[in-house]
Amino acid sequence: MPGRSVIVHLFEWRFDDIADECETFLGPHGYGGVQDWLLNSYALLFLLMAIFLLSNARLCSPVCTEKTSPVNEHGIIFGEVVRRPWYERYQPVSYKIKNRSGNESQFRDMVRRCNQAGVRVYVDVVINHMTADLETKEGTAGSSFNYAESSYPAVPYGPEDFNKKERCGTSSGIIEDDNDAIQVRNCELLGMRDLNLGREEVRDKVADYMNRLIDSGVAGFRVDAVKHIWPADLEAIYGRLNDLSMEFFPPNTKPFIYQEVIDMGHGEPMSRWHYQHLGRITEFTYGAKLGAVLRKGPGMLLKHLTNFGESWGFLPGGDAVAFVDNHDNQRGHGAGGADIVTFFEPRLYKMAAAFLLAWPYGLPRVMSSYRWPRDFRDGVDQNTWYGPPSDAEWNIKRVIRYPDNSCGGGWVCEHRWRQIYNLVELHNVAGFMPVTNWWDNGYHAIAFGRGNATFIAINNEDFRLDAVLQTSLPPGKYCDVISGSKTSTGCSGRVIDVRPDGKVDLTVDNAWEDPVVALHIE
Repeated sequence: MPGRSVIVHLFEWRFDDIADECETFLGPHGYGGVQDWLLNSYALLFLLMAIFLLSNARLCSPVCTEKTSPVNEHGIIFGEVVRRPWYERYQPVSYKIKNRSGNESQFRDMVRRCNQAGVRVYVDVVINHMTADLETKEGTAGSSFNYAESSYPAVPYGPEDFNKKERCGTSSGIIEDDNDAIQVRNCELLGMRDLNLGREEVRDKVADYMNRLIDSGVAGFRVDAVKHIWPADLEAIYGRLNDLSMEFFPPNTKPFIYQEVIDMGHGEPMSRWHYQHLGRITEFTYGAKLGAVLRKGPGMLLKHLTNFGESWGFLPGGDAVAFVDNHDNQRGHGAGGADIVTFFEPRLYKMAAAFLLAWPYGLPRVMSSYRWPRDFRDGVDQNTWYGPPSDAEWNIKRVIRYPDNSCGGGWVCEHRWRQIYNLVELHNVAGFMPVTNWWDNGYHAIAFGRGNATFIAINNEDFRLDAVLQTSLPPGKYCDVISGSKTSTGCSGRVIDVRPDGKVDLTVDNAWEDPVVALHIE
């Protein structure tokens, strides 16, 4: 499926729902990959599957895919208040593929069906640590563990496989100084048992797990908590990985790897630049800065986006995964704070997504979320722990899909919003074409094209924009894919006329539901 380069993160989805989505929506609407939750037996590990067609560990081929949450066995958190939170997926118990998203057979079926639909799968892998000291001493696949004895027999890992206090340097064995590189990489993160990835036996077990996923047909990985791992350890593990399965990929195809490194450019000793040579990096500053601009923060104007990218202190675009929000910072965790724009502000969110998918920087990743009942006290949401929509037995509910492409049952499905999936198509049409015909009004209205293939205008002013703008589009009538979609009989939205000289008489009204106009030649 040439020309696809957008990942969607189906946060906390079941494997069978992901498979259905690949076949009925993601493939037909041009998504290249899916990021899935963690697969292994974890203390409810986060499964990420991103669907990408790749040629090496740095670059995604023209087809990208879907990201899943962690798929492995993880621990179970079931307290008096906090019950089955999303973050239990990030506490592995074993590398068995079984959790609330499904079992190994269902996972393999999902990967096969997604590949056949032209969508590649990327799995979120948690390899830095195992569980914290949980009350329930059994994982989602029924495996027992003993935190006090650092024993995870289903892997198996024993005390010799974890970093000791002596190697960490703190009396507690837990990270106490986030600016100390040795503590960050050798101590326990939030009390979770820290694997000694410098030990060959541990490296082998991690690589064996990742190779099992490769053999099942995944296209690559999102690696969690990378700044807590020494670069040399990652290099040793990545060097043990097999080529991708020839059932779905050409011979000698390497897994695509992108790494979670929360680094806002404030001079931390564990920099995203230290991991740049190993694979792509999640560029957290992208969503934070874009949100600050759209929120009209101090000194922030939309016109400043004319050079949005490396000159803002970001990684080179070829090394970055770009996104508006992710599962962490949409809840106020991680990086970006109040600048982050989420689905709770749909108008602003769609404007942010429009820029993300129209502008040539990085590999775009689109979020697909679920709702939770927010409860703000003193400015802090007390319910950010909420797990996915579940029944009385804590089984994840099926995603409800409606004929208008919206979702129900608590699932948000931003990737199914008309504006966003049409922008994915625009992104694919633009390909690697350069920016053309940049225009701004000096403040909060901008427009630009990509070669002779696309054109977009965004109005974040408090008034209507009326302007005659130059495009590089061929003359003709174009469907605005924000207000509607192309249909067999024409266009369900506004029709924009491009004159023989390439100019358009454009109105973008701030009173519209979405003050954006987007055009492309296909």
